[in-house]
Formats: sequence, C-alpha cells, structure tokens
Amino acid sequence: MTETHPKITKAVIPAAGLGTRFLPATKATPKEMLPVVDKPAIQYVVEEAVSAGLDDVLMVTGRNKRPLEDHFDRNYELESALTKKGDQSRLAKVQESSDLATMHYVRQGDPRGLGHAVLCAAPHVGHEPFAVLLGDDLIDPRDPLLQRMVEVQQQHGGSVIALMEVDPAQIHLYGCAAVKPTGEGDVVQITSLVEKPDPADAPSNLAIIGRYVLDPAVFGILRKTEPGRGGEIQLTDALQELAADEELGGPVHGVVFKGRRYDTGDRGDYLRAIVRLACEREDLGPDFRTWLRDYVTEEMQGS
Repeated sequence: MTETHPKITKAVIPAAGLGTRFLPATKATPKEMLPVVDKPAIQYVVEEAVSAGLDDVLMVTGRNKRPLEDHFDRNYELESALTKKGDQSRLAKVQESSDLATMHYVRQGDPRGLGHAVLCAAPHVGHEPFAVLLGDDLIDPRDPLLQRMVEVQQQHGGSVIALMEVDPAQIHLYGCAAVKPTGEGDVVQITSLVEKPDPADAPSNLAIIGRYVLDPAVFGILRKTEPGRGGEIQLTDALQELAADEELGGPVHGVVFKGRRYDTGDRGDYLRAIVRLACEREDLGPDFRTWLRDYVTEEMQGS
C-alpha cells in the first residue's frame, strides 16, 4: 500500500531582497516588479505555484515592497475606468493578478539570508509540507517542474529540491548536491549539500535552482542553524542536516530539471528572458522575430 503524505497547498515566495544588481531601476521599484514583457516577474512565479495546485501564497517581503501587495490587490479605480471604456481585454488582465491566489504577506525585517526568510513563514505554514519559489528563477510553464516536485514529495515524503546540470566551472555560483540514483530517471536521492563550492571540491555539477518542497521539520533546524557563508542563515545548511539524518524529517530527493529556465536575477539573462518569451508570444512573436532577425543581420554586416 502506498504511503500517503499531507496535501501541499501553501507556497512561500521570499521577496525581501534589495535588487542591487538592477540599480538605479530598483531604487524605488522592487526588483520583483520589473516587467518581463508585459507582466512583472513575480506574477510568473505566483502563476507557477497556482498551476501546481498551491493557491495559498505567502510572500516574505521587506521595506519598500508595498507595490507587490498592490499588484495582487484590487484596483477599483482602474477597473472602473476600463469598465466605462468597455475595454474588457485590459480589464481581464488587471483582474487576473488579484484573482490568482489567496495572498498573504509577512516582513522579514533584518535581511539574514534565505534560511531566515523561510523561517519567517513558520507561523503561516504550521506543520504542513510547503513549497518555496525564488523569484529570480522563472520556469517556463510548458515545463511543470514544481508539479513534478510535488508528486515526488507525495510519493516519498521528506523534502525535494530542484537541481540542474551546469558547467562545472560555474558551480561555485550555486549550492551543489552530492547524489545517488533512484529507480526514476529524473529523481535522485541527495546525500549531502554544499553552498557555492570551489569547482575543484564540488561533489557534482548538479546545482540547486530556486524551487524547493520542504518538510516542516526544516523550521526546527533553521531555528538552531548558525549563520554560515556571508554571515547569513543558509537554507542549504539546514537541508544538509535533513539529508544526513532522515529521522529528522524524512529523506531529501532532487528532481533533475532539463527544461526551460530563465534567470531574471542577472541583467544579461533578464534581457535574454524577455527576448525569448516575447519571441514565443502569439501576439508579439511574428513581428518581433522579423525585427530581431533584421537587426541581428544588420549588426553582423556592420561588424
């Protein structure tokens, strides 16, 4: 008989970062509100959670993040103006974000790392497994990573981390996993984790990307976790403890993702994400691809 685990309904989205890599654009605007084509990056993340069946979303925010709350709230003045104009198309787009999910907010206060941000969610999450989605990673909706992670957690219990193969020379930019295979091709069991290792010391080229499904036992470990790399409380350190001792909160598995991921935390990758997504839009793609092709041709001829 297959063991059943509690249904996952809650998602936590840490959004307290300062976005310094995008200054001056983020001086007064949260980095999560920067547009990716015509939607703020954070909306893609909430939509991903909802698509995986997680419609209770807690956003961990900080100072100057009020626009995030406003975006997922109703804007009656704007809705009224669009209704009077009979502009149903734009009205639907405005209402879409406020109807997506049940949104909650908590402030992190001191920016003490991802582990601390997750710990801020403990009163809301309680004793249920939950998902954590980082806003810098956008996962293409055609590649349902989070849904697959939820399935793995429901099957095995414990925690599940998203992994992706990267160039070994780049592994020092990520948390890194040592793994052993399971009977499923895209699922591995994690034996240990290390945060941003030197490439020579890395146990693999499997990098942790910004999706987690966590057992609530992680909260007890985070409360005791000392600040690690960068003086911050690292989620990776707590997950390492879980991986080392299954009795603390079940096993830790990884889903090896081979789909489309867009990194919006880096300026170059952010621009590439916009170009890719715009090219694939039915309403924008044909004209934009034609312009882009001509532009690239002109640039190559000019050089």
